[in-house]
Amino acid sequence: MVKRVFKLVYSEIRSLHQAAYILAFFALGSQMLALVRDRLLAHTFGAGSELDLYYAAFRIPDLLFALFASILSVYVLLPFVTKARAESGADSAASILSQMLTVFLGVYILMAMVLFILTPYLVEWLFPGFVYNTEVLVMLIRVLLLQPLLLGISSLFGVVTQLSQRFVLYALSPLVYNLGIIFGIVVLYPQFGILGLAMGVVIGALGHVLIQVPLVNKSDLSFGLVRKIDWRLIRSVLLFSFPRAVTLSIHQVVLLVLISLATLMTAGSVSAFQLAFNLQSVPLAIIGMSYSVAAFPVLADLFAKQKREEFCNHVLSAVRHIIFWSVPIIALVIVLRAQIVRVLLGSGEFSWNDTRLTAAMLALFVISLVAQSLLLLLVRTFYAGGNTRTPLLIALFGAVLSITSALFMVMLYNSVSFIRTTLEGLFRLNGVVGTEVLLLALAFIFGTIVEMLLLLIFTKRQFGLVWSSLNRQVFEATTAGLAAGITTYITLSFIVNGINQEVFVGILLQGVVAGVLGIGASLLVYYSLGSKELHEIYSSFRIKILKKDLIAPQIEVP
Repeated sequence: MVKRVFKLVYSEIRSLHQAAYILAFFALGSQMLALVRDRLLAHTFGAGSELDLYYAAFRIPDLLFALFASILSVYVLLPFVTKARAESGADSAASILSQMLTVFLGVYILMAMVLFILTPYLVEWLFPGFVYNTEVLVMLIRVLLLQPLLLGISSLFGVVTQLSQRFVLYALSPLVYNLGIIFGIVVLYPQFGILGLAMGVVIGALGHVLIQVPLVNKSDLSFGLVRKIDWRLIRSVLLFSFPRAVTLSIHQVVLLVLISLATLMTAGSVSAFQLAFNLQSVPLAIIGMSYSVAAFPVLADLFAKQKREEFCNHVLSAVRHIIFWSVPIIALVIVLRAQIVRVLLGSGEFSWNDTRLTAAMLALFVISLVAQSLLLLLVRTFYAGGNTRTPLLIALFGAVLSITSALFMVMLYNSVSFIRTTLEGLFRLNGVVGTEVLLLALAFIFGTIVEMLLLLIFTKRQFGLVWSSLNRQVFEATTAGLAAGITTYITLSFIVNGINQEVFVGILLQGVVAGVLGIGASLLVYYSLGSKELHEIYSSFRIKILKKDLIAPQIEVP
């Protein structure tokens, strides 16, 4: 049994859909652990000032990680490593990874030392609402500066992992990361207080690295520190990766600004924002991230071989499946938002008002699920095609749009009472304190949707993708989503309304019954409409993906 599990972890997988489903499976496991993590945090702290500090402390380290990890990722280094391997052998390819590791460690350690000193001043400027908790926040940020260092090294290891098509191993790393955070909450927090939470994050990041070490050490691309640096190579990598690094960093800057605004709102606003964002990230990771990660190596290979028609078919196939899954999930989450939040977070210090506010935030965030999932795929489509400039410009425009709209909407909210009463009435939040934080979610999804629309336009121009071929898929998904939402709502209102909603089991049973019937309704609609995606999914699961000899590259039919 152990040997079989070990073989699965290190098995090579090339088919798009099979790789995507395996990534989705482990992403689901990782996200389940993330939900356990968030439930423990919500149970222990509630949506209050202490949890606000914990989530705010991530913003600077996460920004650093986005900046460095984007330079060290497979999407940037794959062309350089692949070319060197083909022209000069594995040693030359490994040398590139060694030089990148050496430069990264030198630059990051220097930058981290500067930030360690400047953190007290940055906290006062970036988080003005935490003026009375500066010392605690400074301590948390300083500890969490270790996280980008470890995850940056793990990103370099991930280049070897993904180039080897070891998607199972790649998907296990986030799972180990969340286990470390849970360890911090359960074991270290009672001993060290809130510092224990940050220590758990660092332990999780270390596990993220260590799980990939055996494969990297045995690979012909094994690498380490070197003394000699080819600065022309480093310059080429940086010139190629800079737009991508800035693109990913822009997303973190938007979250940093939105969290900064949330610190000026009611205590618990940061927590409600982050908890809802984490919940909507579950389907995003399972759907959007899985397909985009699985598709990229194939897209890069097809583009390099000038197989443009297959390239476009591959993109369209991934888009169709993203839409297939995402739209019904949006409907289900909107209808079941209260049950989802109460089951996953509603215990201990997490009050009913916290539940109502977080549920409303979740409903807003999930509206952009299709847009966020397609963004992940379309950005990688441009990267596979060697274009990093267009996603950068579009991301910059979307960031400016999100931030300015957030500032504008907050101003209107505070000056026009009609907006407040309308928003509270729409989400049934009358009497709930802190509803202004909903405007931050609205600003986020507004910028995200505009970004997606612009990327659709520019991918059509650059790659000749025919988006009109998706009209039938959009119709099918919309119909299935409506069926799922209506069925779920009717079930909640008339069929399971008598279930005791004051206890955990009753809430869980209510949500599960309504959700299962909603899913059944969407599948029935897909089946009655002759959904091509439903047939492809059924065909993929008929293949025993655990048997490596049955896995082969999949031919996409236009």
